Amino acid sequence: MAETSPLPLFRDQLRVVNLGLPSFADDVRAQGVSVVDPAWAPPAAGDARAVAALHELLSWPEAVRARIRQANQEAARRLVAAQPFAVRVRPAREVVPGMHSKLVLHAGPPVTWERMCGPMRGGVIGALMLEGLASTREQAETLAASGEIEFSPCHHHGSVGPMAGIMTASMPVWVLENRAFGNKAYCTLNEGLGKVLRYGAFSEEVLTRLRWMRDELGPALDQALLARGPLDLRSIVAQALQMGDEGHNRNRAGTSLVLRALGPALVESELPREAVARILRFMDGNDHFFLNLTMPACKSAVDPISDIPFSTVISTMARNGTDFGVRLASLPGRWFTAEASLVDGLYLPGFSAADAARDIGDSVITETAGIGGFAMAAAPAIVRFVGGRASDALRLTSQMYDITIAEHDAYQIPALDFRGTPTGIDVVRVVETGILPVVNTGIAHKEPGVGMVGAGLVKPPVACFRDALVAYVDAHGPRARMGG
Repeated sequence: MAETSPLPLFRDQLRVVNLGLPSFADDVRAQGVSVVDPAWAPPAAGDARAVAALHELLSWPEAVRARIRQANQEAARRLVAAQPFAVRVRPAREVVPGMHSKLVLHAGPPVTWERMCGPMRGGVIGALMLEGLASTREQAETLAASGEIEFSPCHHHGSVGPMAGIMTASMPVWVLENRAFGNKAYCTLNEGLGKVLRYGAFSEEVLTRLRWMRDELGPALDQALLARGPLDLRSIVAQALQMGDEGHNRNRAGTSLVLRALGPALVESELPREAVARILRFMDGNDHFFLNLTMPACKSAVDPISDIPFSTVISTMARNGTDFGVRLASLPGRWFTAEASLVDGLYLPGFSAADAARDIGDSVITETAGIGGFAMAAAPAIVRFVGGRASDALRLTSQMYDITIAEHDAYQIPALDFRGTPTGIDVVRVVETGILPVVNTGIAHKEPGVGMVGAGLVKPPVACFRDALVAYVDAHGPRARMGG
């Protein structure tokens, strides 16, 4: 008769937790033993530099780590307390800091003409023609390459721009004030979808629309704001999230709310009836009209956190079609970049992934501030535009709570029992967990002059987050080791 083991381990049914390779679990299951495979991965996916940075950060004195928590709480407080109001629509030359006749602002981190992707080059070409600095594509390309034109990120001038993000002197821009902290933010007006400048198109049709926006739409919106009073964008975004928007690629509710707010003032203005009709038709037919208000609203919310010592919160995410870049609240002015990703998306008829440019645009500022992809659970219908299932929207938003430090008290998600949107991305949590910020976005054609070809979801490159964490530890380490 077989001996009975005195050890409980060998008398009871075995259950194994596998933290190794999947093949380890397969071998155990083959012996008839129950195996659990937890969703576990090594910190920073085992990247040696990032793991070393995490290890050093965790070894800092408790007083320093308490200071980090306090700094992040302050960043979260400022993000959630933001009160953005749209107050005017003015030509960029009048209001945007540093704007001049030969300055071209663009999306993302700094990039030269030589390194610009196709849609950004197309946007530059169209803008130079709009400004009367060139009359043909060839003249615009020669001028852009001459060194006579200054290129600078929108973010360096208190501004943001969707997709290529091109802004020049004569373009009308929304002027936003964050009344909680006194800072301002700026963004151009939204052109709609398809063949538009921000997607790199520059045909006469595109330029004609831009001239109308400059000469009629912009001044009319300014008059309406002056007559009606500023738009409380915190309130409008909060309402739009309750109505099925997420503030990045679904803005149907927000656009409708703005149309309701400004429509009466436009009708009651002294503008010709036919001009008012054109403006209202344009706004009604452009579901993305509100995007160019959510973006500067979010820009105005994140700028006050851009100089908080010891904070690990990300103050900027942006892409220029060549690079994806991030900045940290505690390292103002420093960009950490890696090659922009390709978008996994749905394509318009006649186009495919072979036609797509890499990820581009400042619109990821919405995710940086806690809406957009981070609020997809509020907008399950977004999946019909960017792909996936409604359950994916819930799952992705839920994941974002693992890499953020706060929940927004005004921006709430009905499908999650009105839980606040995940707000304040912590670079430490991103690197430690390997969970990347979820971003939904449009897709531009890789060649200049074509325009929009689709929309989808994109994963940012992990390298820029790891580099930011390493730089954070290098910058703060000497003080931390001395106790702060």
